[in-house]
Amino acid sequence: MATLADRQTSLFLASALADVFRGVPTLAIGANSPIPAAAALLAQHREPSMRVSILGSPAHNPYTNGGGELFDYAAEGRLACFVLGALQIDGAGNLNLVSVGDYDQPTVRYPGSFGSGLLYYTVPRVVVFREDHSPRALVERVDFVSATGTSPPGVYRPGGPAYLVTGKAVFRFDREHAQFALQSVHPGHTLDEVMAATGFHFACADGVPAVTALPSEQDCRWLTGPIADALLGGYPEFARLLTGD
Repeated sequence: MATLADRQTSLFLASALADVFRGVPTLAIGANSPIPAAAALLAQHREPSMRVSILGSPAHNPYTNGGGELFDYAAEGRLACFVLGALQIDGAGNLNLVSVGDYDQPTVRYPGSFGSGLLYYTVPRVVVFREDHSPRALVERVDFVSATGTSPPGVYRPGGPAYLVTGKAVFRFDREHAQFALQSVHPGHTLDEVMAATGFHFACADGVPAVTALPSEQDCRWLTGPIADALLGGYPEFARLLTGD
């Protein structure tokens, strides 16, 4: 059963994601992504000119052929921002959506990469989202590379990781040094806690890190009102969580 803490976490993470979507003209969200979907609609409420598409949404899915059209749209350079999740994420921005352990005898097998490599190459601002912030999820090196964070010099690559948002912190990706750098720590968490829960090395400026901003009162009104209403068709349980029903 969902709790008040679940609702507050969802509102907060939607706001944190919307912050890193700021300023993009086009944004797409894949299937089975309720928090990113809410964040995308929140970003659009903040910036009404932003074009948002959400796979599987009756009201916000402009594609007649689902993922196929989305991939074409991205390959043509018309998609500015996308959200990717992963089973494992390492400090170089590599993503694993396939398996954990030995590939031939894995301890966990997942559905597969499903175009993540293409989107990682072609979309300029890819936001990686994983609520679970633990050494199991954020690893030193992924067991299988579904999508590589960087490419060798001379490879044409307009896209790649820009941010990593977790349940404890926000990281930005430093392409020059091919590593994540801590941008902010969520309220209620500490730098020591983030370091202990992260399996990879990350850059961190000296001093006390910034604190991730809380959602504004207006953000909360949008999320619990018109955004929850808009998500009822695709994510009815999540929409009810946002409204507290």
